[in-house]
Amino acid sequence: VQLVESGGGLVQPGGSLRLACVVSGFTLRRYWMYWVRQAPGKGLEWVSGISQGGETIDYADSVKGRFTISRDNAENALYLQMNSLKSEDTALYYCARNCDLRTMMCDKWGQGTEVTVSS
Repeated sequence: VQLVESGGGLVQPGGSLRLACVVSGFTLRRYWMYWVRQAPGKGLEWVSGISQGGETIDYADSVKGRFTISRDNAENALYLQMNSLKSEDTALYYCARNCDLRTMMCDKWGQGTEVTVSS
């Protein structure tokens, strides 16, 4: 099982980035998938989740209206479109499978992609 994120980088405040997570070794359409982030010196923060077929989507209040999660089960990929980025969005962003949001325990994680929002 592998989850490989990409798309992070340095962006100015107000800018946009699109993160991607390509998975292998399991059938993506069977699982809820999530984006989780960890800001420097802070704990894990759930960002967004999407159901197996994409019918149900949820966002943390901190990103609602700015971020859009999507998935392409045929391409084994999960995405996070991030617009109107703020300095507080600076973090290591992980895609993760099958998470318990109360404990932030997920059964599989990617290695993360770093997002830095700075002028």
